[in-house]
Order: sequence, then C-alpha cells, then structure tokens
Amino acid sequence: MGIESVAEFLSGVPLLQRLPRSSVQRIAQLVEVKNYDKGDYVLREGEAGDGIYFIWDGEAEVSGHVEEDNRTEYLLKQYDYFGYGLASSAQHAAVIALTKLTCLVLRHEHCNLLQPKSIWNADKAVDKCPLVEHILHLVPLEVNIFQGVTLPDAPKFGKVFGGQFMGQALAAATKTVNCLKIVHSIHAHFLLGGDVDIPIIYEVHRVRDGKSFSTRRVDAIQKGNVVFTLVASFQKEEEGFDHQDASMPIVLDPEKLLSMEEIRERRLTDPRLPRTYRNILATVEFVPWPIEIRFCDPSTGTSQTKSPPSLRFWFRAKGNLSDDQALHRCVVAYASDLIFASVSNNPHRKAGLKIATLSLDHSMWFHRPIRADDWILFVIGSPSAHNARGFVSGQMFDRNGTLVVSLTQEALQRAVLPTRKPIGQSKL
Repeated sequence: MGIESVAEFLSGVPLLQRLPRSSVQRIAQLVEVKNYDKGDYVLREGEAGDGIYFIWDGEAEVSGHVEEDNRTEYLLKQYDYFGYGLASSAQHAAVIALTKLTCLVLRHEHCNLLQPKSIWNADKAVDKCPLVEHILHLVPLEVNIFQGVTLPDAPKFGKVFGGQFMGQALAAATKTVNCLKIVHSIHAHFLLGGDVDIPIIYEVHRVRDGKSFSTRRVDAIQKGNVVFTLVASFQKEEEGFDHQDASMPIVLDPEKLLSMEEIRERRLTDPRLPRTYRNILATVEFVPWPIEIRFCDPSTGTSQTKSPPSLRFWFRAKGNLSDDQALHRCVVAYASDLIFASVSNNPHRKAGLKIATLSLDHSMWFHRPIRADDWILFVIGSPSAHNARGFVSGQMFDRNGTLVVSLTQEALQRAVLPTRKPIGQSKL
C-alpha cells in the first residue's frame, strides 16, 4: 500500500475532496492502517476512538439503537468514514466489522488538516491570497453544496460577472472529484442576472464517476432560482497521442505593452478622441481588475469607433497563486469572460451607439497544463453576428507558443435605444 495509492483512495472520500490537494497528500502520509476480522469491534459504544476512520476495504455496521427496517442506513463500505469530531466525545454506537475490514486512521492530533484556511491553500489565509483566488474561495456547507459571494472589490458590471459564475461553479465542481482528475472541458449557460448583494449557492450534482473520467453539473442558485448552470468533465492524466496544428501569432512581449491603466490615462488626454468620449471615460468609476491585461494593439478602436471583429491580448492573474492546477484552470475560466463576447460588437460601433452584450453560453476545452499567474496570450475572433446574437471563438497560448485552451461563446447583442424624455420635461 504505497503513498500514491493511498492518496488516490483518499481523493475518493467526499469529505476530503473539498480540501487542498496538498492536504490530501499530507493526510496520505500520516494515516495508519488497521485490519479487523469479521465480528471485531472497530469502535465500542462510549469510546472516543483513535481518530477518524476511512474504510479502505470491506464492510462494517453501526450497531446500537438500530431499527431492522433501516439497517442499510447503518452499513459502512469503501470511502465511508466515521469517528469525525470524537476527540473529546464518546461514540454513540458501536462499529462492528461485517467482513474482513481494512481502515485508514487519521489520529486526532492530525485532524486539524481537515480544517484548512482555504479550499486552495491549507496554510495561507484567504484574505492574504491574490484577489482572484479570494474570489474563487467557496465555503463548503455540505458535501455537495458550497457558498460563494461577490467581494466588494470584485468586478461587477451592475450584476454578478459571468466569469465569476464560471470560476466559482467550476471550483465547486472541482471540490467534489478525485484530486487526481483535472477539468478538461466545461459548458455553461447564463440563465438570469445575478445579484451582487446576496450569496450564491452552488449545488453540485455527481452525474458520473468512472475510472478515468468524472462528470459534474453545477447549479448556481439565488432567491430559489437557478441563475447559471455548468457541466464540467474531469479526466485522470494518461499518456496519449500529441500534436498541435495551431500557431501562436507573432506579437510583442507583454513587458513591452501598455497596461489597461496606462491606456486609460493616455485616452483621457488624447485630443484625437472625441471630447464626449473622454468625458464619459473620466466620469466612469475605474475599478482595477484582479486580472492584468495588455493589449497587443493598444491603438485598436474604442467603444465609439469601428474595428475588425478580432482582438489579441496578454493576461495573467495579479499576484502569486497557490500551486494547484485546479485553481489555475478556475482562474482562466474566470478571466476568459472579461473581454470576449464584446469583440463581436467591434464592426458595429459608432459614436452615440450603446450596445448591450449579455452572455448566453460559454464553452472551454483545456488541452494542457497552464499557469494563470504567468502571461497567457488570448486570441479572439468573431466569424458571425446575426439575429441579435454574436458568436466568438478563441485560443489561448502560453509564452512558449503552446496551445493550452480553446473556447467559444455566444452572447445577446442589442443596440440600446436612447431614453426619450416626456414632452415639456426640462433637458437640464
């Protein structure tokens, strides 16, 4: 029974799936193996036990005040656990081996590993992490239910940012699968606008668990309504064929490009831009994003001027993220919605025209490992817009030119008509 096989087993225990991957690996090094014969007492009623017991193999039964009609509710089998929270309290019922039984025991002195400071980092407090990691931290309420919030300094755009729904929903799904399986595709639908002032409940449905793949569906709920839904597929790493036909465009390195803050400052004083545009830009509250963005062509048109339906920019998370590949993919999902569907508006922009863009659905395929706190090139194109729907597709490359993500999105695309004032009403 090696450490790797123990870690893989523990990753199948629902209680442990919400932990950081490093915590599961640490627990795998600390658990002790205990074997029992059929009929042996594992725990006696009134005893506290040695710690928390995870059933590796065999079956056990909770004995005590058991009604015959409900005996199946007291059957314990592989991946079940008992003894959690009994360091200072007695067991209310005995646990007896029904067959030869093997348990892994995490002693009471190590049970603090079950209470990490974050779902991504066992040792670092959430408020000490980069903002985007803080945004993607969820509070586990039950095994399959999590709670997320919209932080005061998170991007909002008047409602819950679509990328926040995707990142948090994917985080919830991730925390219900074996940590050796990593997300490879997601398909999301935006159903209703989210309220930034109330928590979001993420309910995870365990659709399927196979040897290599797992599937999860996540519903985001506010005020009793499903406002967003996501289906995610996870795969255990394995050897296979490998090729890449896509080529990364030749662009300037991100270090040679202007930040969004620098572009904004230049546009505020650029006499070539309409004064009305500069005045609007100056009055709009500027809230820094938790994702740093650098446009490959900063001279590309504004919201007042037409431009081709394409865009290229570098992005990365601000700060150093915890070292968990699952987190990095959640961050990329979050960042992918910041400037994506709006590219379909580029050929239709003109002075005085406002375009409302609302995401309808979003799909992503993660091809290779990725670091969200290192520069990623996002290449976007919009081949079509019709019937008030704009369609965009994109590719993401790391700095070595490796294709790491492919994605698509469709969004509602409508011109916002100016509000007419009643006759006789002052224009002031």
